[in-house]
Amino acid sequence: MEQQGRVALVTGGTRGIGEAIARKLAADGFSVAISGHAGRTVANAVAKLGRDGVTVRGFAADARKEEDQKALINWIESEFGRLDILVNNAGIGEFGAVDEISPALFREVVETNLFGPYYAIHFAAPLMKKGGGGFIVNIASLAGINAFAGGCAYNASKFGLLGLSDAAMLDLRHDGIRIAAILPGSVATEFSDSHRGRESSWMLAPEDVALAVSDLVRYPDRAIPSRLDLRPSRPPKK
Repeated sequence: MEQQGRVALVTGGTRGIGEAIARKLAADGFSVAISGHAGRTVANAVAKLGRDGVTVRGFAADARKEEDQKALINWIESEFGRLDILVNNAGIGEFGAVDEISPALFREVVETNLFGPYYAIHFAAPLMKKGGGGFIVNIASLAGINAFAGGCAYNASKFGLLGLSDAAMLDLRHDGIRIAAILPGSVATEFSDSHRGRESSWMLAPEDVALAVSDLVRYPDRAIPSRLDLRPSRPPKK
């Protein structure tokens, strides 16, 4: 319980990687809040975690909407009075060739995966500054450095997220706010191809990403581990 009294917010915290991160940070002693797109989904996640003995609080906020993200951070301030850790995990994937994917789907991916973290950082930074600093972790992807066919929307959003993460780190480091990006490879969640029948035992587990977040935020204040590639140990041989 070494982080008692400190507050962590996990966006996209209702399932998969986000749920695992919320569980881990709660086990580390943080007061944890999660956000998600829909109120019912958030309520169900809070209840599920509660049945497992994990206490979190939830707030419904669409990552794509500036006003929702502003309301989310205002809620954090009113309910907790501070914010020490922000994990930008909310994200979606829509795939298709650049001449086939619709402009609406392209926009939805970029607005969720890139604008969402920007809004959260933009509104969270002043609250963190008031508290003397904090740590922001952006859940990016190896797709942010490795393009693939059919990934124009997803690649663009994750390449952009890495640029945002690096620039924001330089903007905020002297205010005591450290920023890091985690770049996972394939993770066995509903987001991955595993739910379509592919064998997934070789993939990373959501708990692997959660452990990386927990380790990063424990780093001494003098260090910023700004990027972490997280790869499966033994992917299928090509």
